[in-house]
Amino acid sequence: MRKNLKFLILLIITVLIFWFFGRNLNWTEVSQSLQKANLFYLILAVSIICLGYLLRAKRWQVLLEPITETSLKELFATTTVGFTAVFFVGRAGEIVRPMWLPMRDHRVRPSAALVTLGLERIFDLAALICFFAVNSMWLTAPAGEDAQFNRVKLIAILMLIGVIFGLIALFFYQKHSAKVISWFEKQSLLKNRLGQIFLSILRQTAASLAILKDWREVMAVAFWTFLLWLAISLPTWLVILAFGIDMNFSQSIFVMWWAALGSLVPTPGGAAGAFHMATAGGLTFLGIDKELAAAVSIIMHLVYFAPAVIFGVYYFFHGDITIEKFRSLLSSQNAVEEIESDSPNP
Repeated sequence: MRKNLKFLILLIITVLIFWFFGRNLNWTEVSQSLQKANLFYLILAVSIICLGYLLRAKRWQVLLEPITETSLKELFATTTVGFTAVFFVGRAGEIVRPMWLPMRDHRVRPSAALVTLGLERIFDLAALICFFAVNSMWLTAPAGEDAQFNRVKLIAILMLIGVIFGLIALFFYQKHSAKVISWFEKQSLLKNRLGQIFLSILRQTAASLAILKDWREVMAVAFWTFLLWLAISLPTWLVILAFGIDMNFSQSIFVMWWAALGSLVPTPGGAAGAFHMATAGGLTFLGIDKELAAAVSIIMHLVYFAPAVIFGVYYFFHGDITIEKFRSLLSSQNAVEEIESDSPNP
């Protein structure tokens, strides 16, 4: 009942955001812009996005290597099913990936999949901020937007500094994880169920951070992360070019940044509404007409998510899993129980 109510609230928020997004648009012009989109550019963009999901699976495999061997095929299937869940139910669907993979590949423990998914998000955030910060150094401000653009650059620099300190903290934890975990194990407050789950996550995090001991493995993760975000930024540029907009690659990265921020909103439909507003906002900031910007955001949302949904639905119906079991995977309580089963008895 509580989950259904939360989903209903998020669905209402999605509708309100869409209403706010489209209330002042001339939808006839938006429709005309959609009809003029270059199909070749869009097909090329979708193809690269498909490659991006494979790159994401490969990077997940590299992150899991210090803990266990995995199958790239199963990782790809799990990745697409996970993003399909995110599309249909919102960010709550993130829990599907670490819960689905152990059912497909029994070598992977739920807590290991969950922790490496967290590391994946850290590398994604670091890469996105690096892309944005470095790109902002030579990005030209639109006419009359110099002061506002300088604030954007300052924020980018501050975020980059935050990423550097965050990575230093990860290196520190990896080096001293044994002492940190030992200290927490002695705390009486952690002798209960939640405490054991917390300790299990600390252990799995320390194990997954073992990649930081080997610079070759660190470079491997960084390499696949770079290729992944290149496979997202290039389709972003191609979608923009498909609408005949004269925009360089650097400007398209600026738009991708806003699209990525919009996708973080936990509404169903792959952050539907919020994604469109953020993407269109980035485009209008660069001087693009609001109707054309709206059309671009609609297609960009489909290019980002449609390939995963197609693959995900296929793997779902070929995965020997019932609808009821899939609903169970969406439960955070189910995730806690699975992770708890990985924890040693106190």
